[in-house]
Amino acid sequence: MEVQDMTGGTGRGEPEATDSLKTFGAVVKAFRERAGLTQEGLALLVRFSPQTVASIEQGRRLPPPDFIERAEEVLDAFGVLRAAACHLARKPGIAAWFRQWAALEEQAISLYTYECRLIPGLLQTEAYARALFTEQLPPLDDRQIEAQWAARAERQRLLRERPNTAYSFILEEHLFLRRTGGVEVTRELIDHVLKTAEARNVEIQIMPLERKTHAGLAGPMQLLETPETRWFAYNEGQRGGLFVSDSKEVSVLQMRYARMRSQALSLDDSLSLLKQMRGAL
Repeated sequence: MEVQDMTGGTGRGEPEATDSLKTFGAVVKAFRERAGLTQEGLALLVRFSPQTVASIEQGRRLPPPDFIERAEEVLDAFGVLRAAACHLARKPGIAAWFRQWAALEEQAISLYTYECRLIPGLLQTEAYARALFTEQLPPLDDRQIEAQWAARAERQRLLRERPNTAYSFILEEHLFLRRTGGVEVTRELIDHVLKTAEARNVEIQIMPLERKTHAGLAGPMQLLETPETRWFAYNEGQRGGLFVSDSKEVSVLQMRYARMRSQALSLDDSLSLLKQMRGAL
């Protein structure tokens, strides 16, 4: 299926089981130790970071398909890892319809994000994220909120652990002017975004309020490129998401994103605007 509805009938933010992830991680660890390898040694052979190997063994991260195949071969696992992977449950705190995209994110070499509703999860602070969680409807209980933040914090490791991935964000100016969570939360958020933008592989642009129109008015979008140079897209709505693999559809979104990069403020002007907003709080 090339354009896939990822709602799955589960609803946004459904907490998900972890037992199968922990079991899979334990199996990987057992085969790794049988082979006489450290986590660092296995990471080198499967071409993933040691942090990723540790997260998978601890049941905190859904193993990417490439990891499963490479580990199966390297560890001579008799097909056990492939079989176990078929029964993996989803990550805690990550909605069912986001699972496929999250797995691709972990191996992407390029990831582009345009947002007009809220700050993207990869850039959120804990205080900002919790402000969103506490206002969610239907209401979440404390356990669900903790699970959602833990999953979001884990996902943010991508920005730290993948320095060779090119990240581009185009954010509407009004996302900061709304002051979600209050002035202090917004001040911390802007500081965090400015700090993140210091990384060589991260570009952040602001779409200014005074621009009357631009190519992204149809809604938010995400685009990513895999190590095999395949491009996919993801569009999120109120109660679900749409995963797009059709090359013609992805090409349209790429065209729109490229136009938005020229319509948004330059990198330097974007950071200057953020600093001005920070000073005005």
